[in-house]
Amino acid sequence: MNIRNIIFDLGGVLLNLDFQRTFQAFERLGVQNFERYFQQSHSHPLFADLEKGKVDPGTFYSLFRLTTGLDISDASVAYAWNAMLLDFRDASMDYLNSLKGQYRIFLLSNTNQIHLEAFRAIYFRQYGNHAFDNYFEKAWYSHELGLRKPDTECYTTVLERHGLLPHETLFVDDTLVNIEGAEKAGIHTLHLSRGNTIEESMPPILGR
Repeated sequence: MNIRNIIFDLGGVLLNLDFQRTFQAFERLGVQNFERYFQQSHSHPLFADLEKGKVDPGTFYSLFRLTTGLDISDASVAYAWNAMLLDFRDASMDYLNSLKGQYRIFLLSNTNQIHLEAFRAIYFRQYGNHAFDNYFEKAWYSHELGLRKPDTECYTTVLERHGLLPHETLFVDDTLVNIEGAEKAGIHTLHLSRGNTIEESMPPILGR
């Protein structure tokens, strides 16, 4: 592979996640079987719309109460929703930084305004600055792009906007359906399975 461009996912690749923390937090609020609404591999239309930017956080909170039939404050929903976000992987961030100047580096994350504000705050607490997006030529967030993985259009839009050739591009994600979506767009992929890190898994692929 002659890789010139690398597109990274965020959660599970650079940022540690624990979905069970969110499931448990919502259950404590009275939301039973939260997995019906959101899982790593698929989302309820309400959450998908949040991640595509079709609803803003205020509308999402209102619709969530309507959908669940529970009287839960905006702050409580946000707290439970953000509970999955843990910390950034120091070694992975260092490795990411080492790739700059050698490759064109991008981020493509299924996320939303609520999570964006939360993980930027986590980054600031860890590193004391607001420079997360500076690791990338461009950080693409699904709620701003209006598209989300694994839809093929999500990948092809990023390729087209930056003039990237798919056969020169590597996509790194921890979710298999997102990997499959990138492959449909002709992009090389690295599925970062549980417990693996980019600093361990990427050098053999890149020949470094």
